[in-house]
Amino acid sequence: MTTPKFTQIKDHIRGQIESGVLPELARVASENELADQFQVSRMTARRALQELTEEGVLSRAKGAGTFVASFKSQSSVLQIRSIKDEINENGGDYSAQLLQLTSLEASEEIAKNLQIAIGSNVFQSLILHKNNGLPVQLEQRFVDADLLPEYGEQDFHRITPHEYLSKVAPLTEASQEISAVVANNEICEYLQTSEHNACLQIKRRTWSRAGVVSFAILTSPGDRYRLGGHSVFN
Repeated sequence: MTTPKFTQIKDHIRGQIESGVLPELARVASENELADQFQVSRMTARRALQELTEEGVLSRAKGAGTFVASFKSQSSVLQIRSIKDEINENGGDYSAQLLQLTSLEASEEIAKNLQIAIGSNVFQSLILHKNNGLPVQLEQRFVDADLLPEYGEQDFHRITPHEYLSKVAPLTEASQEISAVVANNEICEYLQTSEHNACLQIKRRTWSRAGVVSFAILTSPGDRYRLGGHSVFN
């Protein structure tokens, strides 16, 4: 499947930020410049910049242009927390159901997100997180098997992937995209929600010092999960 042009533009800008080509508060190419560079309409370029702005990666000032957002302002958006901790801190009763833990060959999308070759060996885990017995999040995670060969042997009824990864591959960097989606039938069945209910979906990549460790797709019913956080800036 061909990656949409606006996604290619977003990935290009993210890559420039992550590599240091675009430092904090640096000016980003304009809609017209991006349209020319990627041979797309100005509307497509605008969508890419707008979505990155909504995700807290960029900031836009009328009449001045688009800039890389302050890394301090981005930190609250990129705050990574365990859903187990969130539920327990709110007085809930956390439980997890491991639906699947397998190894497979990386597809083009998975390979791109993990920055590995297509066909490389990866682990896939599918876990249903529950609060008081009610599903609140379906977690589909892909992990580079070369970096973490023991991932496929873990008991994720007892420990969450987040807890495991935090121990064996401490987080050094993360990126995530947050959007509202209409889930397919299978996901709705897992989450015990109606097909008409909007869901919150987070696509998250995490790095350790060794490289990209995991790519996760987290889907929650919009009426059961709220994304939030509190950050203290020095």
